[in-house]
Amino acid sequence: MVRTSGYRRPQGNIILTLQRRQLVGHDILLARHGNHISTMRVDRANDRVIAFLDDGSTDTAPNLIAPGLNLPETIRSVMRDDWKFFAVVTACVTGFSGAMIAAAVALSGMTSDPALAQMLANYPAY
Repeated sequence: MVRTSGYRRPQGNIILTLQRRQLVGHDILLARHGNHISTMRVDRANDRVIAFLDDGSTDTAPNLIAPGLNLPETIRSVMRDDWKFFAVVTACVTGFSGAMIAAAVALSGMTSDPALAQMLANYPAY
């Protein structure tokens, strides 16, 4: 497969990818003030970009072109929305792994055959 640097219009099914969202507010503020911007920050709560200008004043611009526009998901937005689900899954996997380790240790201590106890205690986890 050869990669080209030109843009190709997608053919057939469109595959959704997680990509960084373009912040429209940055472009609006750069068009308004150009090189007179010292720093910019994103106000996610209000969905705006705030620019601090060289003369000490501030200016803001909205981050969306249209209010009803559905933007593509990013890894950050998925983690921000679903962190509780991922925490519960991680806790369940950790608890199940701990129960399995405890069961193996308990089984190795319950047997009277030393060879079987050593085999259960030293079983490689591939």
